[in-house]
Amino acid sequence: MPSYQELYRSGELEERVGRTRAILKDCQLCPRQCHVDRLRGERGMCRTAAEAVVSSFGPHFGEEAPLVGTHGSGTIFFTNCNLRCMFCQNYPISQLGQGWVASKGEIAKMMLSLQERGCHNINLVTPTHVVPQILEALQVAVGLGLSLPLVYNCGGYESLETLRLLDGIVDIYMPDMKYSDERNARRFSGVKDYPSVNQAAVKEMHRQVGDLQIDKRGVARRGLLVRHLVLPYGIAGTEGVVRFIAQEISRDTYMNVMAQYYPAHRAFKIPALSRPLLRQEFTEAVSLAREYGLERLDGVTPRSLARLL
Repeated sequence: MPSYQELYRSGELEERVGRTRAILKDCQLCPRQCHVDRLRGERGMCRTAAEAVVSSFGPHFGEEAPLVGTHGSGTIFFTNCNLRCMFCQNYPISQLGQGWVASKGEIAKMMLSLQERGCHNINLVTPTHVVPQILEALQVAVGLGLSLPLVYNCGGYESLETLRLLDGIVDIYMPDMKYSDERNARRFSGVKDYPSVNQAAVKEMHRQVGDLQIDKRGVARRGLLVRHLVLPYGIAGTEGVVRFIAQEISRDTYMNVMAQYYPAHRAFKIPALSRPLLRQEFTEAVSLAREYGLERLDGVTPRSLARLL
């Protein structure tokens, strides 16, 4: 049974909706701390006002195997982002704002539609800046029979205060751990203190849900799943990321070492990002993860290696 059902019955979910909604008056949902009044139409770094914007939704078969199962992960892609990654492969959505404004009722219908189509979970993609809107929709959807686990699929630049309001609501956290070097995070994703903020957030996520639990069908039910995109020239600081996970989270962490980097968005104009990932760079990243005792690795397949130079 998903965690949020008990909170719904007790009235706690409704209370969380009110608390997160109030944050929008002086927005501090994420570490950007923009302090804009989104309820009055003001927009901060995420360029989103009072209502969420959605770019697409549907069953997704390209996610990690424990999320996809046999019937797909039920993804809802939210438009805009609190990061400014120069190499974002989804930049028309995250940076250019492609999508449509969706009410809580419309998002609830999306959730229920995905459940009816047999998806194994509701996968909330880039949810950080629209947590209040998601919880409003969730309250509606649970009342109409939603019973799938919630996946919080984020860039990893998260506020501890907001994450604590999600305790008992989110079943599976899937954050990026993009960098272990603060200067590279600032240069290539436009945020300060990314490593320290990100590490604190991942600790809180793990405190809430623990290591990833997978049922007899191979489907994830609860826990933490970390993504790390390997970047050219070691820009991501993979060793610092895997060392942190192994030493301060858990060696049983399920980690996707991602090989799919290619130049996109503004990366062509930046020499350090202007070429695809090399096979050697990816295999070195995987070796580092294993050297630190991380064995639950996703993404390490002949297919992923075949794409590399």
